[in-house]
Amino acid sequence: MKTEVRQLRGLISVGPAMWRDFDLLGIRSVEQLVRQDAKARYDRLGPVARQQQDICVLDAVCAAVAQAGNPGLPARQCQWW
Repeated sequence: MKTEVRQLRGLISVGPAMWRDFDLLGIRSVEQLVRQDAKARYDRLGPVARQQQDICVLDAVCAAVAQAGNPGLPARQCQWW
């Protein structure tokens, strides 16, 4: 029986900019994302990206971590806004 591997690119409201941010943070899989503290990753992102991050990025990271940890999360709860 084959197990489907979830991809970061398959998460709702996670697009190219967030994929680059996750890559900067060394997060390359949903399995890695599920173990993350969203606020800590947001706080780390500014220095790694060498620029101030908009507070909306925190919402996007929280939404991504939530759906990484709960694949059955309703789509409306996966939106960052």
